[in-house]
Amino acid sequence: MTTTVPAPPRSTAPAVLDRIESVTLSSVTLPLPNPISDAKVFTGRQRPMTEVAFLFAEVTTEEGHEGVGFSYSKRAGGPAQFAHAREVAPDLIGEDPSDVGRLWTKLVWAGASVGRSGASTQAIAAIDVALWDLKAKRAGLPLAKLLGAHRDSVRCYNTSGGFLHESVEQVRDNATRTLEQGIGGIKIKVGLPDSAEDLRRVRAVREHLGDGVPLMVDANQQWDRPTAMRVSRRLEEFDLVWIEEPLDAYDAEGHAQLARSLDTAIATGEMLTSVAEHAELIRHGAVDVLQPDAPRIGGITQFLKLATLADVANLQLAPHFAMEIHAHLAAAYPREPWVEHFDWLYPLFNERLETRDGRMYISDRPGLGITLSEQARAWTVDRVTVGAVR
Repeated sequence: MTTTVPAPPRSTAPAVLDRIESVTLSSVTLPLPNPISDAKVFTGRQRPMTEVAFLFAEVTTEEGHEGVGFSYSKRAGGPAQFAHAREVAPDLIGEDPSDVGRLWTKLVWAGASVGRSGASTQAIAAIDVALWDLKAKRAGLPLAKLLGAHRDSVRCYNTSGGFLHESVEQVRDNATRTLEQGIGGIKIKVGLPDSAEDLRRVRAVREHLGDGVPLMVDANQQWDRPTAMRVSRRLEEFDLVWIEEPLDAYDAEGHAQLARSLDTAIATGEMLTSVAEHAELIRHGAVDVLQPDAPRIGGITQFLKLATLADVANLQLAPHFAMEIHAHLAAAYPREPWVEHFDWLYPLFNERLETRDGRMYISDRPGLGITLSEQARAWTVDRVTVGAVR
């Protein structure tokens, strides 16, 4: 006997769980203890970096849920991000925060006349990250678990101790302290006008670390194609994990030539500001280790699209900067990733990510697991709240 159970009557009410009540945007300037120089400074293309501009977004809902996200800009662009976010944020008021992908598209089209990459999408990124943080908090889960974690920790390497403004002796001392803190790998900067000095520094650090410690180098886009090929071949003797940004970020063909010619992996992508730009690298076979930056490409919504493309292409993943966001995203990537450790952002948050045995551990705190410090509030240079204020 077959029994048919009638379906319940279809509701005509919208499936809205909550609504966004307000968005608070803060422009925060983080001062760095010392001026920072990479190869772009030594080639005369940029000045030393003395501060980093952050855009924080705090989203509050009618039900009392809150999410926090951030984007950033180095040397220039911070005020532009804040201004753009302030213009498009009113379009969020009254929307259901669960619909993150739809809201990303809505915000992009609200400001599409200035493009769908660069400063405009970096502004949207702060809001997008806040919406994902809110979504995970409402579920009572760390973001990595909400996305579907493949691991509870990720391999990590340090960059902040390897810049070119410091002597090679200081870089070696920094590396020793880094390893003592439980961080697994060391990345140092190269790309000086004198390639012999680059090789001297790499040799000194490799000899200091020994053969068992993962070592990476980063030329910050300062080589032309012949130089990149010549120096990279010399670098292969040091058993590097990867050679990063040997060429201009948009030179997909040049990177592809290097990737085909070298045994050492080629890493790049951090300076690109859209999924489409990264897709060009993948299409050309120009990269072995993809290095997307969620705040730069538009947030977590866009990062997840790119991660799928990278996985289909069998690529390694090593997100750039912003470890407070990227640890979660890397933990949800199917292939074993790397996450970049920077201690620059420590003053901005009340929490710390745990590092031990060469790995960075995902906390059990809901969402991103971060709250803004009083110091971050003190460094705020502009602030606006859109919508109702509690």
